[in-house]
Amino acid sequence: SGHSAGETAYFSKWYGRTPEGMPGNATLLSFTSDKEKYKVGEKAKVTIPSSKSGKALVSIETGAKVLQAFWVDTKSQQSEFSFEITPEMAPNAYVSVSLVQPHAQSDNDLPIRMYGVVPILVEDPNTRLNPVIKMPDVLEPEKEFKVEVSEKEGKAMTYTLAVVDDGLLDLTRFRTPNPWNSFYAREALGVKTWDMYDMVMGAFGARLEKAFAIGGDEDLGDKKQAKANRFKPVVMFYGPYTLHAGDRKMHKITMPNYVGSVRTMVVAGDRGAYGSAEKTCQVRKPLMILATLPRVLGPGELVKLPVTVFAMDPKVKNVKIKIQPNEFLMAEKETEKSITFSEVGEQVVNFDLKVASKLGIAKVKVLAESGSIKTTYDIELDVRTPNPRVVNVNDTLLNEGESWENLLSLPGMKGTNKAVLELSNIPPIDFGRRLEYLIDYPHGCIEQTTSAVFPQLFLDKVVTLEAEQKVRIDKNIQAGLNRLLSFQLPNGGFAYWPGVDYVSDWGTSYAGHFMLKAEEMGYTLPIGLKSGWLRYQKSAAKSWDHASYRNGVYYSRHDLLQAYRLYTLAEAQSPDLASMNRLREQSKLSSAAKWRLAAAYRIIGQTEVAEKLIENMSTEVKAYRENWGTFGSDTRDRAMILETLSLLDKRMEAFPLAQKLSAELSGDTWMSTQTTAFCLIGMAEFAGKAESSELSFSYALNNGKVQKLFSNNPIVQIPLDVKTGTPKVKVNNLSEGILYARVCMSGIPEVGDQTSAERNLKMDVSYTDMKGNAIDVSKLQQGTDFKVEVQIHNPGVMDNYEQMALTQIFPSGWEIVNTRFGGVDELSESSEPTYQDIRDDRVYTYFDLNRNDSKTFVMTLNAAYVGKYYLPTVVCEAMYDDRVQARKPGKWVEVVK
Repeated sequence: SGHSAGETAYFSKWYGRTPEGMPGNATLLSFTSDKEKYKVGEKAKVTIPSSKSGKALVSIETGAKVLQAFWVDTKSQQSEFSFEITPEMAPNAYVSVSLVQPHAQSDNDLPIRMYGVVPILVEDPNTRLNPVIKMPDVLEPEKEFKVEVSEKEGKAMTYTLAVVDDGLLDLTRFRTPNPWNSFYAREALGVKTWDMYDMVMGAFGARLEKAFAIGGDEDLGDKKQAKANRFKPVVMFYGPYTLHAGDRKMHKITMPNYVGSVRTMVVAGDRGAYGSAEKTCQVRKPLMILATLPRVLGPGELVKLPVTVFAMDPKVKNVKIKIQPNEFLMAEKETEKSITFSEVGEQVVNFDLKVASKLGIAKVKVLAESGSIKTTYDIELDVRTPNPRVVNVNDTLLNEGESWENLLSLPGMKGTNKAVLELSNIPPIDFGRRLEYLIDYPHGCIEQTTSAVFPQLFLDKVVTLEAEQKVRIDKNIQAGLNRLLSFQLPNGGFAYWPGVDYVSDWGTSYAGHFMLKAEEMGYTLPIGLKSGWLRYQKSAAKSWDHASYRNGVYYSRHDLLQAYRLYTLAEAQSPDLASMNRLREQSKLSSAAKWRLAAAYRIIGQTEVAEKLIENMSTEVKAYRENWGTFGSDTRDRAMILETLSLLDKRMEAFPLAQKLSAELSGDTWMSTQTTAFCLIGMAEFAGKAESSELSFSYALNNGKVQKLFSNNPIVQIPLDVKTGTPKVKVNNLSEGILYARVCMSGIPEVGDQTSAERNLKMDVSYTDMKGNAIDVSKLQQGTDFKVEVQIHNPGVMDNYEQMALTQIFPSGWEIVNTRFGGVDELSESSEPTYQDIRDDRVYTYFDLNRNDSKTFVMTLNAAYVGKYYLPTVVCEAMYDDRVQARKPGKWVEVVK
């Protein structure tokens, strides 16, 4: 008639339950409870089918333990039992029943034992909060509105308040969060049950399947489909706020210049109680306007600004529309127009604008007025030019007491000019020009991303910087570290492009080298970046073998990859000494690998081993250029040697290398991003350890105030203000030694390269309609869809080309139809790129091209905006070899009604 505490323990051990624990042993017992959901304190009544003289073991269980267990003596036909609902049963409990009949009974033909389980849903009212939102049903743009928040039963709560555009919420299928559903979600049964009856006596049985549901699938149901929204989204978030029992809280919020629908959401919690509320409101006013322009514009372009005027009320009749552009846009004709509405509806008014010959952010304020009703609309966009920055350099050498006066010849458009005065008492490095090249480089693989920021780590060591420059450098470095996350694969290594599923070994070591130096200098690394990278480097170092073939391809700098990897592990204070020694004992170790391995030994304090490794080694490097693998060149390798010699404090041996690299950096020699970065890093390491004398000089700009400066750093960079007129700078050497002076001036031209060229590469660009017929894009009708096809051919003069980049920048009035969305598939007519970066007005396509092979890339475009625009130069190049390049000149095009 019952069981002891010991018996309860016994059954909690042997009758906890899984479906697979019972198959073949018992028949499913179906029984019911009197209600679907119970509140704490109520009585639950359960009815089970039964026969007299049987016994039922009832167990009340949760996701964690057995709460109660008791025996019920069964009656004929059916039996009932009840139990009280307690708080510990929330959010749900399970009632499991094992019914056993006497073996010898003959009253019925049911199995001698049956088993079943039903969930009991329990809700504690004290865990529910019911926030109430009181606000107007209709809101007006740019007007303040009030939101009153309270709790239905006067309970205390802490809450957040959000007002968000419904269109944005629909795009993400966002439902107002309800924490109660998460914290009190239905729990799966956590108690396991084993049936040992067969070990005592065999009986009939059936497979027990789907005896209970585990829950947790409510979030997998159909979601509301997204709907289109033409207007800018609204996202306003406030809180958290605390509401005391019985209180109400009033919030005053100003609606932005927005038209559409917004959802106001309150999410609340208080000591285990949770709730949420929402209210959707229309945002409208009798008179509304919408203005549209392309995503970007270019200097000198002509564009029509269409303004759509919505009359939402019959009272709106005569409307005056006025535009107020900033200095980057000029009205070609009138800035004010009037229209008349005879009924509720919409009309379009066009204004002609011309883009000024300067770069910046263009803004237009559109105002509409009808009687006392007024409304405004603001639009802003970038005025950009696709043309690369042009750099001019003037330099001289000043002996003690000498002066130098230079009239600055600024290239490019007014407003795009920069000028930096660089002074040093060591051979010039030309940090200004070379670093500008790295920062402005448009392509962003793992190597180029790292190259752009790596040298900036060392600037403060060798260059006297102003506060503003330091802030900008800090932002650049932190942004570079964060971007590395987009390249990291699950194994910890870095891919060459985001989304590519194989590791770039050199890129992984190179980016890791930058990451470690940044951490050393106090920068915060993104969580998981270093630990994942370290895991991959250790694994790769141990699994490396000396074979020069990887995936069937001969790789002559295979040992340099391993040497650099081991160097980075040493930098990370996790040196793999066994692998370092194994590499050092290789009989045909390359010169580059020896220099880098020596640096690794120096870092871990084994200077004698490092010096012996490079004993009698030449610093000369045979000319070469590599567009894959380590992306190296003879200049890059000399820079790495200079870095190693600087680490070993061998300044006498390093000085000739520093002079040679200085000449290359200061000259017009083309350098890849990899070579440029390592040259700057190597020279910075060399200059940073130099015992240079104090720099002493004075300078004046535009015959202004003479400023005297002193510095213990070997290099000083001074940004010059060149916004007005034709500037002139004068420098006097006040120090006892020689002074290298140079002015680096840059600017962006309004019109790009107008010439056509092909160097070891052939390129054809053609335009067709959607049926493949050739068309002239000089004048296109608005709304026309068309295609641009670029065919690239490797004539076989050199070898296979790797890391090729095709740059296509399109006119402002054309829009790119991104075929990765919308179900349009162009892969059948377009070659598969290694990586493709589609932006607002341009597409960067990256690929490899074998000898005598061709590839064709197709993009779909739309002539979207009426106006006159510039179609920029199309360029295809090998990113690591300037001998491989092709370009087609740009031209002016029109989009007409």
